Amino acid sequence: MRQHIPVDNAPVTDNELDIRGLFRALWQGKVWVAGMAVLFAVLALIYTFFARQEWSATAITDRPTVNMLGGFYGQEQFLRNLDTRLNPAPADQPSVMDEAYKEFVMQLASWDTRRDFWQQTDYYKQRQSGNSKADAALLDELINNIQVTFADPAHNTNDSVKLVAETAQDANNLLRQYVAFASQRSASHLNDELKGAWVARAAQMTAQVKRQEAVAQAVFDRKVSSVEQALKVAEAHNIIRNVTDVPVDELPDSELFMLGRPMLQARLENLRSAGPDYDLDYEQNRVMQNTLATDPVADPNFQTYRYLRTPEEPVKRDSPRRAFLLIMWGIVGVLVGAGVALVKRQRS
Repeated sequence: MRQHIPVDNAPVTDNELDIRGLFRALWQGKVWVAGMAVLFAVLALIYTFFARQEWSATAITDRPTVNMLGGFYGQEQFLRNLDTRLNPAPADQPSVMDEAYKEFVMQLASWDTRRDFWQQTDYYKQRQSGNSKADAALLDELINNIQVTFADPAHNTNDSVKLVAETAQDANNLLRQYVAFASQRSASHLNDELKGAWVARAAQMTAQVKRQEAVAQAVFDRKVSSVEQALKVAEAHNIIRNVTDVPVDELPDSELFMLGRPMLQARLENLRSAGPDYDLDYEQNRVMQNTLATDPVADPNFQTYRYLRTPEEPVKRDSPRRAFLLIMWGIVGVLVGAGVALVKRQRS
């Protein structure tokens, strides 16, 4: 059997870092460290002058007021009141302002709205190269430069939109134009929806009026027929005076002949001259029908939002951030210079 006995005189490897030697080597190579730091910082500075700049403008919006909706509010509220009279609306029904602002936010974040906006701007047209693929890539990049952040009630934040452009003035002007473009687009959709709802309510009211007229005419025809039949019976039996003590309103149709021929003749003439009997609901529906017969007056310029933060020219550039790049690449230069200094120290 063999037994391993530790040897006290075995060599020991020293893995300790020589801090003093390291700093001595870096100090001797300080020219490389400083030179690389300056070189990288200068290269970063030159890059900032030629790199594409990015400036961003931000707007915060909220639902509009009644005055901003103009004539659209009155016409939409008229349709709502009409619907409420026919079918009671739920208590939590959103207001006209909420519906208009909901449409605005949807258009603001819509990809189609952003695409159509850029296609009609001079900003995009001036940057087109004529190459279909390059222009499509540019358009897609510009579409992504408009970012919408939706409201978060839990954090008490409102809807906001940010637009990135190459200059501060362009960012401000383009964002104002885009918000107005989305508002006009939403106003157009709301007007189309109002017109369609108006036509539908008019058709519904016309059908209801015709139905009420048909019911009233049927009742009228039945009353005339009853009186005519009673008059024939009275003439056949030569009844010339009232032979019953029952009130006229309580007398059944089968015994109307007992009123006598003169009274029945007068009653028949009165019915024919008066015509069908309509209730108050019918008269109200006729008024509504006449109102709905006139097309709604579209207001294309009403505003579907209001600013909580109006866009302004940004004072700080998003990219490239010169100070950050100078510091970052200066540190990279220091590390590269330190590496060169250590390598040269080791070889010497």
